[in-house]
Amino acid sequence: MCPHAHSSTTPNAGSEVAPGKPESIVIEERAQLDFSQSMSYGDYLQLDAILGAQKPLSPAHDEMLFIVQHQTSELWMKLMLHELHAAIACVAADNLSSAFKMLARVSKIMEQLVHAWDVLATMTPPEYSAMRPYLASSSGFQSHQYRRIEFALGNKNAAMLKPHAHRPDLLASVEAAYAAPSLYDESLRLLARRGIAVPAATLERDWRQPYVASAEVEQAWLTVYRDPSHYWDLYQLGEELTDLEDAFRLWRFRHVTTVERVIGFKRGTGGTGGVSYLRKMLDVVLFPEIWTLRTNL
Repeated sequence: MCPHAHSSTTPNAGSEVAPGKPESIVIEERAQLDFSQSMSYGDYLQLDAILGAQKPLSPAHDEMLFIVQHQTSELWMKLMLHELHAAIACVAADNLSSAFKMLARVSKIMEQLVHAWDVLATMTPPEYSAMRPYLASSSGFQSHQYRRIEFALGNKNAAMLKPHAHRPDLLASVEAAYAAPSLYDESLRLLARRGIAVPAATLERDWRQPYVASAEVEQAWLTVYRDPSHYWDLYQLGEELTDLEDAFRLWRFRHVTTVERVIGFKRGTGGTGGVSYLRKMLDVVLFPEIWTLRTNL
């Protein structure tokens, strides 16, 4: 049983507050305490809506962890999309200094998502089993924000549109990401605008199709990496892409490890093989020539 709170005495309304105590510090600093006529912290952040959005369906204590973990991840993904879209637009506009700041922020967001698995991993198999039946067929596999992130990074797959067909509003945003040039597509178009030879078939293709690596594109990046002082901003772009995929790989690895730790090799609630599906996704390479060029430098 939790211990009872200790009783404490409070000063009378007319008593003086001794200097140096917390109460006096608040008064000395003239902190605003009345928000009846102005916007408060909770008002600005819409905390009533956010903190009221956790609605466990099971009697299991640990479901709150599961909900908060995924809701906060979705918030980080919202910020990631905000930064990714802006970074892609900046690359398309040859504004690399701004793009670098945004891509660095995306990599840091990925680090946050990686560490979030550490918290979920505190859920043991019996604890998850107690709430799992209440999830029905819902799964992170159906996250429209995650799908838009993957599309923005070039992992295009038409089958991934189908989980959103029941929501025309969400389907429209996922389809827009599916049809748009990815970050890597825009990076290769930038190389071409800078006079580096990039195959026309790479620059004028159906953006809905998965990118296919080529020796010619690797040669284009090798041109940059063999003379970084001359192509400094393009060289830096290549390294920003490397950082981003590095962080993304870590997120995927922690995902599959956490899932195996909590449910073993059971099928996922979304219908996939669970760990078997996630392990296959570890082999997906987003910016292939950025990695293969290192062997040939």
